[in-house]
Amino acid sequence: MPPATPDPDDPPVRWHRWFTRTETAIAWLLLIVPTLLSVLHGDQTAGHRTTTLLLAAGAAVWLGLTTVAVGAKLRDHPIPAAAMFAGVVTFGAILQARDTYFIIFMVYGFFAAMRMKPMPVAVLGVGITSLLINTMTLGGPIHALSVSPGIWGTVVVVQTTAIGGGGALFAAVGRQNLERKRALDRLAAAEAENRGLQRQLLTQAREAGVLDERQRLSQEIHDTLAQGFTGIITQLEAAAQARDDAAEWERHLAAATQLARENLTAARRSVAALRPEPLEAATLPEALAEVTRLWSERTGVPAEFSATGTAVPLHPELEATLLRITQEALSNVARHAQASRAGITLSYMGDEVTLDARDDGVGFDPAHPPAPPSAEGGHGLPGMRRRAQRLAGALHVESEPGGGTAVSARLPAIPAATLDPTEGAT
Repeated sequence: MPPATPDPDDPPVRWHRWFTRTETAIAWLLLIVPTLLSVLHGDQTAGHRTTTLLLAAGAAVWLGLTTVAVGAKLRDHPIPAAAMFAGVVTFGAILQARDTYFIIFMVYGFFAAMRMKPMPVAVLGVGITSLLINTMTLGGPIHALSVSPGIWGTVVVVQTTAIGGGGALFAAVGRQNLERKRALDRLAAAEAENRGLQRQLLTQAREAGVLDERQRLSQEIHDTLAQGFTGIITQLEAAAQARDDAAEWERHLAAATQLARENLTAARRSVAALRPEPLEAATLPEALAEVTRLWSERTGVPAEFSATGTAVPLHPELEATLLRITQEALSNVARHAQASRAGITLSYMGDEVTLDARDDGVGFDPAHPPAPPSAEGGHGLPGMRRRAQRLAGALHVESEPGGGTAVSARLPAIPAATLDPTEGAT
């Protein structure tokens, strides 16, 4: 039976085109075979044979008009489909009444019937074809049903149920396949749109990151370098005024030298913070483990790092953000928590990645978080939250006085392959 009709807006489905072409070939074959048999093996008179050939030619013309001249989409339209069926069963019934061989051509009536819509009309067409194909050689439907109504009525009902039910099932499968194809097309379009949105998000995050780094550098220059230079100038001016006192002059000069060294160290630290060096030669879990280890050695607070899930390379913006959040979280522990133990956990969870930082320190009231950044650097919880939010993520903090603190950053796990080659490395 023919498949379900595709939506006019959809491109033709490959198997639907193949089936339509095969069905057309079958229609011509079912007409040519009985015509040849009638000519070669028939015992009719010349006039009877000529009339039969003319009727067969008329059927061929009708097939040409309804299967070749008419396009595939128009062919499946209800009105052309009904016209095609009417012509096929009319020519087929007349030819079968003249020569039994044309029962072969009447079989195509079932195919033509199942192209009609809606489905009840198609089933009715199958019933009409079944009635004609079984009774035309017996004098027609009226004579056959008047002689043996039970037999032929049962045959027609059973045949109609079998063929019509099979055709309905075939059509339902066809519709499901078309719906599945449309769903896959929509999914592919959504994925393409999502990739575009991810690239846009990362571009915006990069721009926001540049602004954030500028603000950070501005804060560090104001809080460290500017103050340091002011101190150096003050010490040099004091040394100039103490030229007559060698000891005092050397003391001010030594203080100015020490401030210059400290400022140089601070400047190098600020420049190094522009690019996460630990990520240049290590994976994200390895980099976070090393950051945690070095922090523990520097502060003397035991700290553990663990990773769960299957580690996959993430977009550089994501990995840099997770590294910065880790550094800031550990920095907060060192400055505020007075903790005896800390832990960092990185979790890969399919389309999300989370970073959890916890400690057993003094905790705080989330309604009154620790003071904003000082001259020691860092942006605290607000800075961590901004980093997460600009990558469509979120930062959650759980803490209570005396109960330690848990910070959890949740970000979309955008893979490294999402990076557009034209964007370059970050």
